[in-house]
Amino acid sequence: MSVLSAVKLYIKKMIENTGRGMKVFLLGKETLPIVSITFAQSDLLKEEVYLFERIDNASREPMKNMRCMVFLRPTAHNIELVVRELKNPRYGHYHLYFSNILEKEDIRKLADADEYESVKEIQEFYVDYIPILDHVFTLNLGQISRRGVSWEMGALKRSADTLISVLLALKKFPVVRYSAKSRLAQGLAENTLNIIKDHSHLFEFRRSDTPLLLILDRRDDPITPLLNQWTYQAMLHELLGINNNRVDLSEVPGIAKDMREVIMSPDQDTFFKDSLYSDFGEIGIKIKDLVDKFQQQQHSTANISSITDMKKFVDSYPQFKKFSGTVSKHVAIVGELSRIVQDYNLLEVSEVEQQMTTQSSHSEVQQKVSRLLRNQQVREIDLLRLVLLYSLCYERQNGYNPQGLLEMLRNRGVSDAKCKMVTHIMNYAGAAVRGGQLFGEQTAVSMTKKYFKGLQGVENVYTQHKPLISDILQQLTLNKLKDSDYAWLGSAPISRIGDIIVFVIGGLTYEEVKAIHNWNIANPGNKVTIGSTSLINTKMFLESVVLNSAS
Repeated sequence: MSVLSAVKLYIKKMIENTGRGMKVFLLGKETLPIVSITFAQSDLLKEEVYLFERIDNASREPMKNMRCMVFLRPTAHNIELVVRELKNPRYGHYHLYFSNILEKEDIRKLADADEYESVKEIQEFYVDYIPILDHVFTLNLGQISRRGVSWEMGALKRSADTLISVLLALKKFPVVRYSAKSRLAQGLAENTLNIIKDHSHLFEFRRSDTPLLLILDRRDDPITPLLNQWTYQAMLHELLGINNNRVDLSEVPGIAKDMREVIMSPDQDTFFKDSLYSDFGEIGIKIKDLVDKFQQQQHSTANISSITDMKKFVDSYPQFKKFSGTVSKHVAIVGELSRIVQDYNLLEVSEVEQQMTTQSSHSEVQQKVSRLLRNQQVREIDLLRLVLLYSLCYERQNGYNPQGLLEMLRNRGVSDAKCKMVTHIMNYAGAAVRGGQLFGEQTAVSMTKKYFKGLQGVENVYTQHKPLISDILQQLTLNKLKDSDYAWLGSAPISRIGDIIVFVIGGLTYEEVKAIHNWNIANPGNKVTIGSTSLINTKMFLESVVLNSAS
């Protein structure tokens, strides 16, 4: 069972329980994205789900001939909305489904409100999270903490509820470890374990091994979210942004009207599913192969040797969309990614980023960063990320002095507020603050830089950087993860563990998503499911750092 298949199973069960006939799906703001990410509307129409409504929409029209599936989080606000609905029912009868544990008092309130006896069933279906991939889930929370040391009101409970839901969906009763230097991680670990104890009867699962819940803090690895990315899904989120499987292309020069917002769902797009972790050059080759097949069918002799040529070809043959399905969408996206890479000199920027993450020669890196800060082709966000990476990677080395680089930023027109990001990020995740051993393994490893060349004009750097989560998992399964860095809660240390649920407070990157995908292939005995308060890119990460500094 995966977090994605669990959601599909539960929603199918809701539809099956509601029975044959016309149905309305009554949702809340938190459960709407869960359903929309998991199922295409056309698939639900086949199951006679003809209407999708928000329960807080007071202007809904009565439709007594329809059966109503209510799917909500069991919050006090949502319970009150259901109570109002039952006192004045708009639909024939109701099937109430809640995404987490329903308290007895709430059940009593619902029973008292059902004066018309319109409720056919009440069930808990544990899907209090947004499934992104089989092994990835998120909450899509905004600011979650104050200065990185205390939880924002409501964020702690929301995160704990999500972990409880994931554990129940996957049928796991875990032991718990957390990042020992993080108050946020300790608070979430304690809160989650308390809920498990209070509802121990729900966690009586048969198990052949001991699963582990590992709670981490984003500040332990501030490097990964600052890097440019070179695999398809990660690159797409970094340069264009993915929000609930949707990508906004409205600002792309010359984009067609029907491409201004596109859906990028692995479930609904086989090309995307097969290409999530492909490097940028490989994507270009895959798309070109499809265009070549179409050319052969159309007996076209057009010369296609670059992304720009492909875009022109697709625009000239509207019928290509019928042949290719979603490939024309990917031609547009790869074309825009290629433009950004070339226009803003991202390959050279990325090379220097990679040298810093492996802590190459300090003086050599300083010179290269200085040269890029003078390069008018480099974007402001890349100027910032270079100086921030330099500060994080070299703060404890002789000769460390970011002041000269900051002055160069100001000369490039970067505001004082943005230059203060160096202070903010060191307060948030400098060596004195973060836990773990961010550079412990990196300096002992020497990796050869590789390049993959695909289409003319597309050269993708295969990064040297390895996210901290990869080292943590390696040390964990070798029983070498230090208790002083990752503390146990509620149990004595266990030497052998089974499946692992990782939760990252403060945001997860798609580079880490790919790392977990690769881990699961290589380590089937210790399958990892990873989740976070949000899925982030560099811009989102920096915004959260600023919010933590200001709160």
